[in-house]
Amino acid sequence: MEHQANAPRPFGMRDKISYAFGDIANDCTFILSSTFLLKFYTGVMGVRAGLVGLMMMVARFVDAFTDMTMGRVVDATRPGKLGKFRKWMLIGSGPVAVMSFLLYPVWFQDAAMGLKVVWMFASYLLWGSVFYTMVNIPYGSMASAITHDPRQRTQLSVFRTVGAAIAGLAIGAGVPLVAYNTDADGNKVLNGVTFSKIAFCFSVAAVICYIICIFGVTERVKPHSRKPAAAAAPSGGFVRRLVTNRPLVGIIVAAIFLLPTQLTISGMARYIYPNYYKNVTAQAVVTLAGSMVTLVLSTFATPLARRFGKKELRIAGCTISALSFAACLLVRPDNVWVYVAFVAAAYLGVGIFNILIWACIIDVIDYAEVKNGIREDGTTYSVYSFVRKLGQAAAAGLTGLLVDRAGYTALTANDPEVLRRIFNISCIVPFVGFVGVVLALVYPLTRDAVEANSAELAHRREQH
Repeated sequence: MEHQANAPRPFGMRDKISYAFGDIANDCTFILSSTFLLKFYTGVMGVRAGLVGLMMMVARFVDAFTDMTMGRVVDATRPGKLGKFRKWMLIGSGPVAVMSFLLYPVWFQDAAMGLKVVWMFASYLLWGSVFYTMVNIPYGSMASAITHDPRQRTQLSVFRTVGAAIAGLAIGAGVPLVAYNTDADGNKVLNGVTFSKIAFCFSVAAVICYIICIFGVTERVKPHSRKPAAAAAPSGGFVRRLVTNRPLVGIIVAAIFLLPTQLTISGMARYIYPNYYKNVTAQAVVTLAGSMVTLVLSTFATPLARRFGKKELRIAGCTISALSFAACLLVRPDNVWVYVAFVAAAYLGVGIFNILIWACIIDVIDYAEVKNGIREDGTTYSVYSFVRKLGQAAAAGLTGLLVDRAGYTALTANDPEVLRRIFNISCIVPFVGFVGVVLALVYPLTRDAVEANSAELAHRREQH
């Protein structure tokens, strides 16, 4: 009776909804940055796109150290009243929100270029490489502590993706409608003061959503059956286990292709819609369409994954996405809504991949524990997070470099030849990326293998 009285409440809808709020919180700062930071610094602050891209690349390489360090810290943390994951989220939630707001210093708009660049580098490194890492690594790792059931973990992955879609919808569809002014020539211009106020509102929303997540989920899978990875597994041993973990290597290679593809799509949208098509409403609509695709897919993700397999679904979706951008490049639509239709179709691949990926990461962690007898939630997740950061760095650097090479500046923002090059970039880079994802998907864990690993780990826990 005493054991039953102290037992945690059963896994349920409260966990799924609260976990989704964690991703809403993350993306209130992350999507805002990945979608608008380059546009803000080139259009409002007057910084060259190539320099902004360089800054993002530098930050992502710094993450090589902060992500891995945070992963090892999480694995070495002893559970407390908030468990071992949520307490780090609570510590980092306020600072990450404050630094997100400080990324957009419109009050320095007329300052010397040197001051603007120094502020840009310092604030971005503190936001992304320090505080965002402090909340994101524990958040992603925590799913394996909420439940050990593979189907329930898939549900957490689905709800996490729904949370991301909600944040993406609010930012991608809502912000363009209020953040732009129309100049005397009919061109759309980002309003720095308005955007800074928008950033403040999303920072407040992020803190609220973090609190809902932290106090809404329950860490019910106790670590007593796991070897403490930080003590039992030296770093050299982890590197060996990493390179021999085929499921993790497969996910990493696919992510290396997908992340630059996904972020290049959103990055180029900042130039395609307001400059090439002169229609920011279409930018909001395509974001709405992408979010709706994700939400519809999330409804069927669990039964489809059970029927066809996660790898097969991701290959099919990314193939459709690649074909969509190839067709768009050939058609070269003059009508913005035709372009929107092509991009909306391409969101199918991104949506399927993102809905299933977080469940796949937990499957990989289970696979490694069965194989090696060591549970390394935080460290394994931090490796995948680091690869995602490399993809983001490549996207930031690639987008900034290509926009720069296309000849885009504040003075050439509406030059027809420059805009033609930007259109080509917006189709060719995603096509190549999606093809790379399809070729790289070598993720070998089948449905039966995942369930067998889960059953084996459940058996081991019962013996402790």
